[in-house]
Amino acid sequence: MNAQTQRRTQLIEATIHEIGATGTLAVTVGQIAKRAGVSAALAFHYFGDKDRLFLAAMRHILAVYGDEVRRGLAQSQDPRERLETLIRASFSETNFRRDVIATWLNFYVLAHRSTEAQRLLVIYHRRLHSNLVHELRPLVGAKAPGVARRLAALIDGIYLRFAHFPSDEPEQNASAHVLAALENELRALA
Repeated sequence: MNAQTQRRTQLIEATIHEIGATGTLAVTVGQIAKRAGVSAALAFHYFGDKDRLFLAAMRHILAVYGDEVRRGLAQSQDPRERLETLIRASFSETNFRRDVIATWLNFYVLAHRSTEAQRLLVIYHRRLHSNLVHELRPLVGAKAPGVARRLAALIDGIYLRFAHFPSDEPEQNASAHVLAALENELRALA
């Protein structure tokens, strides 16, 4: 990794940690740069402004999530296993951390005022929905889109709940809630 890539990565990780520590996008580029051990001028040089830095952090979070999903799907044998992989990836230790969750919540807020954030959020939602529908279709046929929407909404809801009540939802419980909902959906449609 060259020095520029390393500094950009440090700034992205510092952004996630700083938002996690404060719970808000009201952090300054100076705070982020200090946490990364670089100057604010360097952060502005690499990213231009705080929103672009924040979007780079979200792209990083989404890339990490996507890599984890792809690795898990490659090892899964059937639609049911792949559904479980998709659900568990959403709540893995990498993705279901206080700082990442705080970044997600602030990303949703930013998507109300930033077309780039909104575009990125739409891509994420479409991809999650598409992945869920693809694996649900062999199990529930034409009902797959509705089941996928409910599962995705539950995933989002658990993130929101964790942001306010973190001691309520350790990773295994979060996954278990969505897996139980999946089981109920499959049983009801059988």
